[in-house]
Amino acid sequence: MNKTEQSEGAAAYAESRLANDPPLRAVRAFEAIARLGSVTLAAQELDISPSAVSHQLKVLEGYLQMPLTERQGRRLALSQHGRDYYRSIRAAFNVLRQATEHLVEQAQTRQVTISLIPLFGMGWFIPRLPAFMRANPQTEINVVYANHRNYLSDASDMSIRFGNGQWAGYQSEKLISGQMVPVCSRAFLRIHGHIDTPEQLLQMPLLHDEERSTWQQWFTRQGVKRPARRSGPMFEDGLLTLAGVQAGLGCALMREPLIAPYLESGELVKIFDLPIDDGRDYYLCVRSDSDMTEDGKLLQNWLRRAAGSEQPQRA
Repeated sequence: MNKTEQSEGAAAYAESRLANDPPLRAVRAFEAIARLGSVTLAAQELDISPSAVSHQLKVLEGYLQMPLTERQGRRLALSQHGRDYYRSIRAAFNVLRQATEHLVEQAQTRQVTISLIPLFGMGWFIPRLPAFMRANPQTEINVVYANHRNYLSDASDMSIRFGNGQWAGYQSEKLISGQMVPVCSRAFLRIHGHIDTPEQLLQMPLLHDEERSTWQQWFTRQGVKRPARRSGPMFEDGLLTLAGVQAGLGCALMREPLIAPYLESGELVKIFDLPIDDGRDYYLCVRSDSDMTEDGKLLQNWLRRAAGSEQPQRA
């Protein structure tokens, strides 16, 4: 075999050898030596003997076929190859440590993540949350937005969803009604006067939550023959609609349980106690493919009690 063939053979051997994972115990021992600057300190951290650490170092050097350390008097120091290798693997070990610490921290805090539509969170969930926290101080609640236009992206432990109760991969139970009633601000009434009949609403500026057909359905339900105007601002969600009502822009059909704090304070007024149901409600949803933690069950049962649904309606 000539020198070219020998060189190619050696390169092929090295490539096949390095294609496999390096000896991880040996890499861990080297990382400890490089970080702590001592075989003795590395042995103490790894809870093995100094001779075992030295053996793992030799294993790694044999695998790499190059020295990673060198003697400087009685002190063991990193070689140039060792310094280069340590710089390369240090970030990986930092990532591993951070991931481990994060997982341990999550387990210790007993965190439960719930995703909500903004208006549900502001008008219903958050005002009731202090009661749960007082009763369950050991449970950490993480509240995030629910993407109601793409529920498939939801990675929460549980979610409050708005719709017909049918979502693939989830178990859902009706939590609160989605019926709507006409409301406006008290300031709006001071300007426009009291509204005595549904027909009078036809002359008022109307706000639309997500779609413009709901007002027409409400007027039809009340026997108002004249069609409702479809003009007026339209808002993407209930929270924006609420802001429009508060600003005195007009009257809106809103879901009463979510605006109860504003009705109780007198800031908003329910014009008529004449609800309309469009077939959509608020559902408590949990994943079908995973078990709920004990803290998750605490929150789940509390939500049922808070909604007055100890015997929940399943979908």
